[in-house]
Amino acid sequence: MDEKIQFIKEWLGTGSINIFGLPFSGKDTVGIRLAEDLGAKFLSSGMILRAAADVDMELKRDMASGVLVPQEKFREIVLRYIGRDDLREYPLILSSVGRWYGEEQDVVINCKRANHDIKAVILLNVSETVAKERWAAAQQVNDRGMREDDKIENVLETRIEEFMEKTMPVIEYYQNENLLVSIQANQDREAVYASVINQLYEFARPYRVIIEGNEN
Repeated sequence: MDEKIQFIKEWLGTGSINIFGLPFSGKDTVGIRLAEDLGAKFLSSGMILRAAADVDMELKRDMASGVLVPQEKFREIVLRYIGRDDLREYPLILSSVGRWYGEEQDVVINCKRANHDIKAVILLNVSETVAKERWAAAQQVNDRGMREDDKIENVLETRIEEFMEKTMPVIEYYQNENLLVSIQANQDREAVYASVINQLYEFARPYRVIIEGNEN
């Protein structure tokens, strides 16, 4: 796996990989590990927005309810964060950046401007049933720090509905742009991560052909 990770790192450069999936699909788990292996910075739109919500009560209420934040807030807070100068020389692993249809083109444009061209988009596929089972298990082990939006079941239902209505069209956009890497994420964490590395490697292999062709 180490050779594949090294190849992915060379292919990615200072680009970015955006990870999507239902709540409890493992986005942050995969993203943090991938960032560590690739020497990248991990940025979650949720983490960025929660930090901003400490001084924005309206934003805090939206996030606690499970609905996606207004698009103008997303553009003002998250896209500005991605453009920070101290991130410019690093690759980025993004977690659900641009979840509302209509935001994806802004994400692509702003990532490119900030030296972080989107190289791939990962979809962690889990069923709604599995997402709810993982939510129920998390209530017992408290392994997510008991975020406000993780405590209440009807908030989870809202988040799932928001994903299906507003985020699935974003996924379709990236699929049409030939950027989508779809991962079956109903497996255990190690199996999911191995699938991510293997499929990213296969996705990036044409890059090797281009480089080797230029060298000959």
